[in-house]
Amino acid sequence: MNDHQIEAKKAMTDMRLPGLKGKKVVVTAGAGGIGFAIARQLYFQGAQLAICDVDAAALEQASNALGGCIAEQADVSDEAAVEAFFDKVKSGLGGLDALVNNAGIAGPTGNIEDLSPDEWRRCIDICLTGQFLCARQAIPMIKAAGGGALVNMGSAASKHGYAYRTPYSAAKFGVIGLTQSLAKELGPDNIRVNAVLPGIVEGPRMDGVIRARAEATGVSFDAMREEYLKNISLRRMVSPDDVATTVAMLISDLGNNLSGQSLAVDGNVETL
Repeated sequence: MNDHQIEAKKAMTDMRLPGLKGKKVVVTAGAGGIGFAIARQLYFQGAQLAICDVDAAALEQASNALGGCIAEQADVSDEAAVEAFFDKVKSGLGGLDALVNNAGIAGPTGNIEDLSPDEWRRCIDICLTGQFLCARQAIPMIKAAGGGALVNMGSAASKHGYAYRTPYSAAKFGVIGLTQSLAKELGPDNIRVNAVLPGIVEGPRMDGVIRARAEATGVSFDAMREEYLKNISLRRMVSPDDVATTVAMLISDLGNNLSGQSLAVDGNVETL
């Protein structure tokens, strides 16, 4: 993390956003990476949290760090598991004000003819269908609360074709359609729906993506990393905390009239 990102993180951690204290929020895949950064930011703002993840050990650690929040193991592509998780949310939080649809996977890397249908389906199921399954459980509770917010996690790949990452890009383009459709459908119920599009986010997951694409194209890891940075106007990756502060703003009262939008937090990714 560079000096600019450290200062930005400190400033946003110290800032109290209006309307977040006491909000009941679900964050999917909230035990690590961007999801944990979002949950941590909301916790610092005074929100009441429920998180799910597939990693039981990470869930326990995250819950401990987040004041003993509701933390349940669930795969968002599994309809029964999603229903069971939201049953726990209903009984544990007594309602819901916001959903952060964060869960996703990188998906396979390779030529389209080399990808298996199972790899395709798994990526679409988690990155797109999982958002639908969580939204359909969350929305009745948010309606009952008199309104609230959904934030769907897209990607820079929501607006750029992404060679060798076709399933992921297709799913993330779908997130934009889901977001804009639900913004229209749910607006009369005072529910705001937006997407956040992270760019190249520093961390182990991105290192794995870069490594896989380097192998697929026959270049070194360092050369591929430099290629990614050249395609970002600010010539730097973003941090999970950069994404988290944007999500928190959208859920807070500062985002009261933001809906149907796709906000890129990416340093201006020019192409992928």
